[in-house]
Amino acid sequence: MEFPINWSRPVGTNINEAVRWTTREGEWFFDNLGYGIIMLLVWIKKGLVWIPWPAAMLGLTLLSWRMIGTRMALFTAVSLLGLGAFGMWEKAMETMALISTSVLLSISIALPVGIMASRNNVLDKILQPILDVMQTMPSFVYLVPAIMFFSLGNVPAVIATVVYAVPPAIRLTNLGIRQVDPEVVEAARSFGASDFQILMKVQIPMAIPTIMAGINQTIMMALAMVVIAALVGAGGVGEVVWRGLGRQRPGDALIGGVGIVIMAVLVDRLTQALAKSRQEALKGSGL
Repeated sequence: MEFPINWSRPVGTNINEAVRWTTREGEWFFDNLGYGIIMLLVWIKKGLVWIPWPAAMLGLTLLSWRMIGTRMALFTAVSLLGLGAFGMWEKAMETMALISTSVLLSISIALPVGIMASRNNVLDKILQPILDVMQTMPSFVYLVPAIMFFSLGNVPAVIATVVYAVPPAIRLTNLGIRQVDPEVVEAARSFGASDFQILMKVQIPMAIPTIMAGINQTIMMALAMVVIAALVGAGGVGEVVWRGLGRQRPGDALIGGVGIVIMAVLVDRLTQALAKSRQEALKGSGL
């Protein structure tokens, strides 16, 4: 027995018309935004490709050794050599440029929005269901309007990645600032500090470990979008995976998947170590 009401067609039609109207009337805005994203992406990619691979491998290995330890340094060296040996170094740099662009845009959105939400309970309550929808909506859904607004290529991939990856950074920025000890804030206020000084010199520094945890989650979610982003023409390691699947070459797809895992593990461990070192510095200062 069918349900007596079916709103899917009229609602879907209205949404389609709204997207088409927005695409047509806002063409100037989307063109300029897309151009800005492309310029940032190209600048980051040129910087990554400019670094010789031996210097990049050595630098990351030394960084892993300094921040984490000998075992992680050994894993970093072997993993990066593996990426190069399987011919994925340039693809990995393309992926890192895409992820870096997405994460930079996500942070530039998440920090001010999270700070405003931490200081405004009404905004916080409004944001919570929006962030829930952004995190639970299937990531493929974001690609449809992104393609209509920006066509195919890296720009819709970056936009879809930002929408999918930004909620954790907003949530944890908000949470980190709210968790700062009120007594510390009152002490700063009693010494004549303004609200802006309290935010910049007390709340944000003390919330850095929590904010870094949010940034870490954003990076991981951005990496999870690498393969999906390849559907709309983004290059990188995700393209290797899709090419292997499309040509029924599971070995190629597996190699690409392992490359994504390697990058995810390296970025995750390094960002966690950075957050931990910041937390230990705060404890050492008595805050």
